[in-house]
Amino acid sequence: MSQPIRVRYAPSPTGLLHIGNARTALFNYLYARHHGGTFIVRIEDTDRKRHVEDGERSQLDNLRWLGIDWDESPETHENYRQSERLGLYQKYIDQLLASGKAYKSYVTEEELAAERERQEAAGETPRYINEFLGMSEDEKAAYIAEREAAGITPTVRLAVNESELYSWTDIVKGDIEFEGSNIGGDWVIQKRDGYPTYNFAVVIDDYDMQISHVIRGDDHIANTPKQLMVYEALGWEAPQFGHMTLIINSETGKKLSKRDTNTLQFIEDYRKKGYLPEAVFNFIALLGWNPGGEDEIFSREELIELFDENRLSKSPAAFDQKKLDWMSNAYIKNADFDRIFELCKPFLEEVGRLTDKAEKLVELYQPQLTSADEIVPLTDLFFEDFPELTVQAKEFMAGETVPTVLSTFKAKLEAMTDADFVVENIFPQIKAVQKETGIKGKNLFMPIRIAVSGEMHGPELPDTIFLLGREKSIEHLDNMLKQL
Repeated sequence: MSQPIRVRYAPSPTGLLHIGNARTALFNYLYARHHGGTFIVRIEDTDRKRHVEDGERSQLDNLRWLGIDWDESPETHENYRQSERLGLYQKYIDQLLASGKAYKSYVTEEELAAERERQEAAGETPRYINEFLGMSEDEKAAYIAEREAAGITPTVRLAVNESELYSWTDIVKGDIEFEGSNIGGDWVIQKRDGYPTYNFAVVIDDYDMQISHVIRGDDHIANTPKQLMVYEALGWEAPQFGHMTLIINSETGKKLSKRDTNTLQFIEDYRKKGYLPEAVFNFIALLGWNPGGEDEIFSREELIELFDENRLSKSPAAFDQKKLDWMSNAYIKNADFDRIFELCKPFLEEVGRLTDKAEKLVELYQPQLTSADEIVPLTDLFFEDFPELTVQAKEFMAGETVPTVLSTFKAKLEAMTDADFVVENIFPQIKAVQKETGIKGKNLFMPIRIAVSGEMHGPELPDTIFLLGREKSIEHLDNMLKQL
């Protein structure tokens, strides 16, 4: 019988949930759900310097917002945070020390830095050189006694077999191998503060939680041979590894960088702007994986059913903001109106636009929205000064028949009573202008749209005029006629 599938997403609470980390969580989630396995969230919080207060809650809340659920986590299980597992790590460090597969290292940071400088100056590849090299047992004992007397706290290093080849068959990339001599020498598994290093702790965690598959970004490939060394030293079987390709910015062709402030990269940003979570979920699922075929819009259930790890891409995934916005608009257009209105309300309320016409405004612009916050600039027309016309709009308004259309339509609006001024009655007035002047098509509708709204494109013209109001529409027409 094959090993039950158990996968994990293990964030550090050092900041907000980034697109890249969200993809790791999502692919592990899809893999587990597709195969009927278990999806685990554990917290890797041993990096105390970069620890962010509330970082864990932020990670979990944003995963939930995306629509990702899990079977095991610190909320349901004890000791699912690394800071709660220090005793377990110490147990295995002591075991490795006792077996001679690890040792205490007393070399100081200053000595390490000086050696690195020497190696770089000599054109050598930087690496740790065993400080006990060439020492007799007596010399070694004297050296340790001297260092301890000086109050130097040791680290613990794993002894590397430099003649060994470390290899694995990667789920995504195929066969990969590293020579032990290229690891950089014996490496630290326990820091001076007693905390384990990442590459040691993650092995203990994965073994203890019976993780069967480790699916993560390919920035972890260089970590894998070190982790294989720990599995080997402890006599354990390693899980299967799969390393997803990098995410690049489609505009620059460079790796998606958190320093690139021109691109929204954190799930919290999309949440605050009023994107629909299922749109973001769908978009991320296609970053480095595709189900085949031409379709790109899928429900969560469809993605779970379709997910196939063999279709994970070997080429970098392109983060395309325009594609995400297109996808988000497709979801918003098809969403229930009440849901979109609730998303838009806080943005309208913030700028004092939650009026009796707010629902009609959202209904009017729902087909154009990419995110709920766009409702504010899209509705500026109804609350702000008349916008500056574009060059193209000015050229159109220079047409010979424009004044005739505007003056005739203005007269039609002036003749209407407030009771008559409803959406259903506005289009017939435009058609009456056509009948009276003989002007039709673009030469009829476009001058009215530009004169009333200042834009060449927008929602249905009768809806725009109704929401603007009879008096304001007449005022805009009058102002445009004076300019002409």
